[in-house]
Amino acid sequence: MPMSQEDYLSLGLDQPAPTQVNGRSNHDILNSLNVPQDRIYHPCPEAYPDRSLPTGSIFPHRDWAESKLYPGTIRDLFVYIPTQYTQGSESCRLLIFNDGAGYLSRRGSVRAGLVLDSLHANDNLPPTVAIFVNPGRPIGTDAGLTADYDEAAIQRSIEYDTISDRYSKFLLQELLPFVEKEHHLQISSDPEDRAVLGISSGGICAFSCAWFAPDSFSRVVSHCGSFTNIRGGHNYPYLIRSTPRKNIRVFLQSGTNDGATIFGDWPTANQSMAKALDYAGYDYRFEFGQGGHTLRHAGALFADTLRWLWRD
Repeated sequence: MPMSQEDYLSLGLDQPAPTQVNGRSNHDILNSLNVPQDRIYHPCPEAYPDRSLPTGSIFPHRDWAESKLYPGTIRDLFVYIPTQYTQGSESCRLLIFNDGAGYLSRRGSVRAGLVLDSLHANDNLPPTVAIFVNPGRPIGTDAGLTADYDEAAIQRSIEYDTISDRYSKFLLQELLPFVEKEHHLQISSDPEDRAVLGISSGGICAFSCAWFAPDSFSRVVSHCGSFTNIRGGHNYPYLIRSTPRKNIRVFLQSGTNDGATIFGDWPTANQSMAKALDYAGYDYRFEFGQGGHTLRHAGALFADTLRWLWRD
């Protein structure tokens, strides 16, 4: 059964625990506390839709364990289908959110489901299906137990920080076929109709999906992306400069109070990415604010981000 907006709370999507804590690596935790400068950012107006507007349906899939590319893992995912979409009868656009529960939460900084309801209702967005997918955790671990945190964090880093095509294959070969079949969806095969989004390690993962599979994903949103030396992500600026330009449109966001650890400096890394994209002639936008390693600034810009991403 689909979830209504009111069902979010009963599933814990409004609480900063299990599904959100599950996949957060140590560097994320160290840099995740709100800084005072974050207080200037608030969810965009579209995150507060009129109650009379049509509400999309959200279908939860708990403890999904069908991945062969990441064997021995389970994960939670949630599928958003707008009321404007007639299942099985038309092609729709696609948004994939890494660390999905954090983006979906009604009390979070982005509140993506509510923003999508507003954009659909106001004809700012054609029918767009969203998949909110959490990183996997080893079978047998409990995302709510501190003792299992390190194993989940390592798995998240393997999936998100690794610079390879493995995660894009996971989406294309395993996740999307399951969602399309389960919900009778016809998702557009045009890469310009498909976007991957994420914060921190999920942000660099979103970029990797497009970098390694530009014929399948050509829209990227990276919030406080971890383009640092966790698993080689600091090499991306050079690769962008030295590789023939790919058909990718990129939205980057970071801030002066973003993270800094032994792995690198997040503000500097994101500035280097923006300069490399500019040098190589990419269609990109870089929003550099005052915030920390959070989704606060991202949430304030979210509706505008989607309009820019598909402005044409």
